[in-house]
Amino acid sequence: MLQLLPALVIPYPQIDPVLVEIGPIAIRWYALAYIAGILLGWWYAIRLVKTERFWAPWGGKPPLSAPQTDDFILWATLGIILGGRIGYILFYGFIYEPEVYADPMKWLAIWEGGMSFHGGLIGVILAVILFSIVKGLDMVRVGDIVASVTPIGLFTGRLANFINGELWGKPTDVPWAMVFPTGGDIPRHPSQLYEAALEGIVLFVILRVMATRFRAFERPGLIIAAFLFFYGTFRIIGEIYRDSDQLVAGGIISMGQLLSVLMFAGAAFFAWWAATHRAKPEAPGAA
Repeated sequence: MLQLLPALVIPYPQIDPVLVEIGPIAIRWYALAYIAGILLGWWYAIRLVKTERFWAPWGGKPPLSAPQTDDFILWATLGIILGGRIGYILFYGFIYEPEVYADPMKWLAIWEGGMSFHGGLIGVILAVILFSIVKGLDMVRVGDIVASVTPIGLFTGRLANFINGELWGKPTDVPWAMVFPTGGDIPRHPSQLYEAALEGIVLFVILRVMATRFRAFERPGLIIAAFLFFYGTFRIIGEIYRDSDQLVAGGIISMGQLLSVLMFAGAAFFAWWAATHRAKPEAPGAA
């Protein structure tokens, strides 16, 4: 039996999920985390499209302009919210929130938590496809921009999970274990922080280095491939420490791991695309 050492447990910071409550209106950290992730991602996307050296093969012309980036934020936000919530209900709701099937209003209660990254990913992919068709843009190059900024939202989202005291880890006796309010009196891995570090900070650095040091944007699809591969890998690792009762394939892997394994197929496709669609220098005087 696991021997826990209470003396080494780090106290869980008691942060009220509600930052401010005015009458029936409550401003929650969870919602603010999503807003912060979207705004920071927007700011970083603008920086990318304004960095001309990334787009030298196209005469310094980025895959979308700054005003178009502003327009896309609304599309991306809808994709994140609708895709994330619907994905959560389809992939996890029958375990964690079975009441959502009896109460349609619960489908909209995103402020209570319950968002799926993989659902949000599908939502954003659809947003990229539709936006690119409407605006006449190269959807793969636009996707590279979106993939580059996504780790920012992943980082803030995992911090929100930590503040909410949800998605905690498995029981452990490591010195940095925490006792979460909803996890019983058992010290657990702060798996939300593990995932914030891997899926947010480490993944952001990898994609940034690829763009700045290895000119990855000159290979359309390469950033997307790297994002899918490394996120899938980091999520699988993070799920090892997360206490999940959503096991599939005979209890061998979690739903999060299964969905992440499927991302490797997408990574392989975009790696092939990048290898066969190198940027071609724009002819002098071309628009």
